[in-house]
Amino acid sequence: MGFLDFIFGTKKRQVDEFLENGAVILDVRSQREWDAGHIEKALHIPLDQLNNRIDEVKKFNKPVVTCCASGVRSAKAAKFLNLNNIEATNGGGWVSLNKKL
Repeated sequence: MGFLDFIFGTKKRQVDEFLENGAVILDVRSQREWDAGHIEKALHIPLDQLNNRIDEVKKFNKPVVTCCASGVRSAKAAKFLNLNNIEATNGGGWVSLNKKL
């Protein structure tokens, strides 16, 4: 197993563990992107609104798997949520995450 396999395998295991524990899938893409397609049971809060809606996310009272188009915005969202004492991990792009479900 190479270093990258170790790193990305760890991320995949973490996402799988979160999902097995009933995590909320939070899509942080824009409204236009969401309207074009999304994971059926995901919740939607665009990244630029997340700061103002943090209390809403805290009320989920569940771990959070963030997703977006490629994984960049969802990484920012997961980091922000963790800094606000919400257990979160980056699920990456919504299309690939949807294939895991």
